[in-house]
Amino acid sequence: MDAPWEPLLTERDRAVFPAAGYGVDAAPAEVGDRPALVVVDMTRDFVGDRPEPVLESIRRYPNSCGAEAWEAMDRLAPLLAAARRAGVPIVYTANDPSPAARSLEAASWARRNARVGDRWAEHGSALSDIAPPIAPEPGDVVVLKTKPSAFFDTPLRQYLTMWGTDTVVCCGATTSGCVRATVVDAFSHGYDVVLVADATVDRGQASHAIGLFDMFQKYARLTTAAALTAVLAGRASTRPAG
Repeated sequence: MDAPWEPLLTERDRAVFPAAGYGVDAAPAEVGDRPALVVVDMTRDFVGDRPEPVLESIRRYPNSCGAEAWEAMDRLAPLLAAARRAGVPIVYTANDPSPAARSLEAASWARRNARVGDRWAEHGSALSDIAPPIAPEPGDVVVLKTKPSAFFDTPLRQYLTMWGTDTVVCCGATTSGCVRATVVDAFSHGYDVVLVADATVDRGQASHAIGLFDMFQKYARLTTAAALTAVLAGRASTRPAG
């Protein structure tokens, strides 16, 4: 797969990380016997309501990643279908739209973002709707969260334990924010982590590239949606009941 971070690395970077032993890339598309797919925040808040350039989309949706998010969803849709056929549990995350959760968000994000309240005032709870091209289906799980990581104060870990999960496959938005936080926490909980790089997006090009680089070096194996779809297509259904 492409390495979008390459133009941003210094010669020192290119020497230091391999010498330190980071970035092992063994079997990037392989997953364990009991994987789970976590789709982070592919909601209207982060993708907008139509494919359009990011600078246009953020006029109405300040967190939007623009057209790149819709391209990522085009790649993600076949992977979701293959995961369902193979019985792989799918978890979606979205920001909790309740008034109490919004107050928590305002208390923290307002320190770093001048438009944090604008989007809720304009769009309300619709911001937390999963984008229609990859909408959840019966049997999928939607986890509401108030902070970047899908693990923080949510039941995600309980679901993964119930399913006997050995591999967390992650994708979504944004690369440098909620996806990275979720990947680091999955790694910290002892899961093998696979990141679907071309189904992961960010509103910033540099933060996307370096976010991928950082996760590839330390926390996750990187793969593509097409490669992982091919792997799952050969599996019989093992989806756990309940």
